[in-house]
Amino acid sequence: MNVRKLAQDVARTKGGVARTADFVAAGIRAADVVKLCEEGSLERVRHGYYSVAGSNCASEEQLLAALIPKAVVCMESALFHYGYSDFVPRMWSITIPRTMTRTKLNVNALMLRPYYASPDLYELGKTTGVFNGVVLPVYDRERTVCDCFKRRGELDREVFNKAVVAYVNDDDKNLANLSRYAKTLRVYKKVSELTEVLLNG
Repeated sequence: MNVRKLAQDVARTKGGVARTADFVAAGIRAADVVKLCEEGSLERVRHGYYSVAGSNCASEEQLLAALIPKAVVCMESALFHYGYSDFVPRMWSITIPRTMTRTKLNVNALMLRPYYASPDLYELGKTTGVFNGVVLPVYDRERTVCDCFKRRGELDREVFNKAVVAYVNDDDKNLANLSRYAKTLRVYKKVSELTEVLLNG
């Protein structure tokens, strides 16, 4: 098997994005990886990470999972995931730990809107969801709604209003968690006033 074919196979078996270490483990020298990039067979996604050039081999979801594993999908991206918004986000809204190095967000292939959280708030309501066949960390419905209240001024008014109504009408909502999260995120009064009006019609 030639080096080009082997390298492309490695990238594909790694979900579309492979690290230099993955190529080396398969018997491909780091120098060969550089050469394959120069000739256009591989594409450098970020320092030390590569995908098959021009094949759209890696989806945005695969890139996010591989390059920023600590990213938790939130805000507009989470609203769309839960069906609370029909507005397709142009950027990936993600929350990352405040301690994470900012350079890890330098991914040319992804448009990102990062939010930073302290360790305790970063974990609050964190779960997983399937995005285009890829499992990604995402905040649950209640954390997503609380975040929208906390950052209400940054959201389109129509998107916010539709999201809250959609949540209230969602059979999978958990009002106990909503109340708990709202207290932790200091938006309890705003959340309780609006949801009470909507719930009581």
